[in-house]
Amino acid sequence: MVSKKQKNDPPPSESSGTKRTSPMHNKSHTSLFDLRTTHGQVLFLFITIAISSLIQLLPSELIKNSLTVFNTKSINNCANQTEDKIKLKSKPIYWTFGKSSSSDHLRHVHLVLDRLGFELGSNETDWDLLWAHDYPFRILYPKLHQLKAHQRVNHFPGCGFITNKVDLATSRLKYIPRAFKLPKDKDDFFDFSNEHPQKLFVQKNNQHRHIYIRSVNEIDFDNNDTFIQEYIANPLLVDGHKFDIGVYVIITSVDPLRVYIYKGDVLFRYCPAKYYPFDAKILDKYIVGDDYLPTWDVPSLAQYYTGLGFGMKDSFDAYMSSKGRDTENIWIQVEDAIRTAILAKEKYIADILKQFKSKNNFFEMMRFDLVIDDTLKVHLLEANMSPNLSSAHFLQNTLLYEQVIYNLLNLVGVGSTLHRESMRKRSSATESMITSLKNVVVEPEICSTIPCSESCAPIECELCRPCLSPDDIQDLYAAHREHLSRGDTKRIFPEPIIDKTLDLKNLKLLSPKNQKMTKWFYGKCVQESSWCS
Repeated sequence: MVSKKQKNDPPPSESSGTKRTSPMHNKSHTSLFDLRTTHGQVLFLFITIAISSLIQLLPSELIKNSLTVFNTKSINNCANQTEDKIKLKSKPIYWTFGKSSSSDHLRHVHLVLDRLGFELGSNETDWDLLWAHDYPFRILYPKLHQLKAHQRVNHFPGCGFITNKVDLATSRLKYIPRAFKLPKDKDDFFDFSNEHPQKLFVQKNNQHRHIYIRSVNEIDFDNNDTFIQEYIANPLLVDGHKFDIGVYVIITSVDPLRVYIYKGDVLFRYCPAKYYPFDAKILDKYIVGDDYLPTWDVPSLAQYYTGLGFGMKDSFDAYMSSKGRDTENIWIQVEDAIRTAILAKEKYIADILKQFKSKNNFFEMMRFDLVIDDTLKVHLLEANMSPNLSSAHFLQNTLLYEQVIYNLLNLVGVGSTLHRESMRKRSSATESMITSLKNVVVEPEICSTIPCSESCAPIECELCRPCLSPDDIQDLYAAHREHLSRGDTKRIFPEPIIDKTLDLKNLKLLSPKNQKMTKWFYGKCVQESSWCS
């Protein structure tokens, strides 16, 4: 029942937001293209046929050009959007520690990193790479002992065990001329000099300055800043000039140890004055300084270096060959001298590494300086932690330094052919694309049969997949990536494998992790010969 009030209520006004329409009014305002009606369906069909007929009458080139313009605009819009996104992406960041980063000694480091897509930042940024000219671990220890996984540093903590001049010289290792600390080893020195009265000695400063040949009665035995070392008095000469060689050495891992040398060239530095007639008072006859005589100014070498375009090492080898002397054994000794020195110091570096969150944040590039005597015997003099990479004295060395830096950074994974915003770990799909499990497993015949198929206890089973720890696998992944990225470098430890034969005698002298890594390289060598060296 409707109340009287409801019945007499007036209709709502338009301002109320409600408007009444009759069914006839709705029908008259129905859209002409309403496909729900027969009228709308017929009209839509008619217009579709008309448009199709019109298109058939238009020139085909006009239609093609219209579509091309549309597609080009669409592609350009997409490209611009993509480019804008790329511009927003950051670059990997590096910073430097030590001498002023604007100094010329780091010029080539900056240039190569810039070419690799890095951006110079500071220690306040979330950096990817620290390039330290000075030893950084004393001052920066709070920052460096808890590094993030993607951060890399161009030195190992404890590398001074190799590069400290007095420690290396007095280590009594093969290839190193006998040396004595002062005043501690004074009595040992007298015993040695009495046994070898014909030998000469140099008194060296720990900071590689003020090197002089001294007679026994001229030596200051109470000077704690110096040490005495046997002098190699019969150096090999080229055109009458004594020389030393600098070999660039890269350590990518400690415990297990992996060592490479840059084989693209060797730095040869010749004394400015001819060696004979010898005079110990004329330092330019036997000491290599900053203003050394370069290869291209040595007449017998210039024809190879300047005239034919060879590097320093190849020019020297060609010269020696022209004199009927084979240099192969020289380079075998050089590799062995470097390997011997680093192996002797590895355990000390490994102990210091235990203070840090991870051993995988570090790498090292140093230059080992050696001399060759006239019997072609090699003598190791020292290792330089931050070798000179400046072409300030000799512009011609630019290419050598930049190739050393480039090959170093590629080998250790800082350089990359893949685009990345930082050195953070890439996606698992990207990582697997580079290195996966199938790339590191070895010895299928051993691992698939008893006893290895049932147990990891036998030592011969340690490289089988079930017997590898996560750390083992990461070490092998890193070794595999280094092999792919080695460029113009050569692995000298684990030692190159000759005739696919494993040297079991020397293997037993290595640490357990170095034994495992050596056996892994042997397993890869058996599979494919490029892994042998």
